[in-house]
Amino acid sequence: MPQPPDRSVHWQPGFPVDARLTLSSLRRGPRDPTHRLEPDGTLWRTALTASGPVTYRIRQHRLDDLRIDAWGPGAAELADSVGRELGADDRPELFRTDHPVLLDAVRRLPGLRVPCTGRLFEALVPAVLEQRVVGLDAFASFARLVRRYGAPPPGPAPDGMRLPPPPETWRTVPSWEWRRAGVDLHRSATLVEAARHAARLERAAGDPADAYTVMAKLPGVGVWTAAQVGHRALGDADALPLGDYHLATMTGLALLGRPLADDEVEPFYAPFRPHRYRVVRLLELSPGTAPRRGPRAPRAGPFA
Repeated sequence: MPQPPDRSVHWQPGFPVDARLTLSSLRRGPRDPTHRLEPDGTLWRTALTASGPVTYRIRQHRLDDLRIDAWGPGAAELADSVGRELGADDRPELFRTDHPVLLDAVRRLPGLRVPCTGRLFEALVPAVLEQRVVGLDAFASFARLVRRYGAPPPGPAPDGMRLPPPPETWRTVPSWEWRRAGVDLHRSATLVEAARHAARLERAAGDPADAYTVMAKLPGVGVWTAAQVGHRALGDADALPLGDYHLATMTGLALLGRPLADDEVEPFYAPFRPHRYRVVRLLELSPGTAPRRGPRAPRAGPFA
């Protein structure tokens, strides 16, 4: 017999919301144990809220009609904040451009919004794992570690899904497990140190300026990593991922017809403030633009 949800929300926003597209930036590869998209379009996710673990299911009927069901101790908290997670505080209607590539992207993606989970440490973990390696390797590391250390989620989550491990678990991952997952000493040390400050990170979630200040003080967390957290957890539509390997090429080819030099990227994006990340995301989702996977690095495998 189906297990009834602990909380349900029938959300009919007065603006278009595409849950799959909006939350796709949170998905860490096709085998992400915390994110599952079913063939019928149903989206399942797991999370650790301040109130406890939660499994939630999002079913979209129209761009202005969604039903969210949640199970677990964090169900009420998730239900109360899910609109914000799906971009209710985002303001894509204020974005202005006359570039045909961006105009076409805006037209094709009317429900795309910048999410705001409010869960900083949850967003920081994959961002650190993605430092200096290509996306495929980072996704594999994330999936392996979450499957190994994440608990089974509450409710009727699809088989194979797991909860993100809590900070206290990340602090105790043995060195050999990091190596088996292909995570070098620098990234593992950064994550262990960040886990020690997880409570402070979460307290800063309500104030983006404070959150960026806290992240800037963490060893191993730079502008690129903070931007990844910003556009996933803080709803920051201006979180430009400077230092990204493909950003200069993708932007230049799509919008200028030539690659940008690295020192041209920040000045080029200045007129797009406060929507610089929105431009990046629109380009990522536009056909014919260069792939974007992470900061500069060769492929990496498990360490001996």
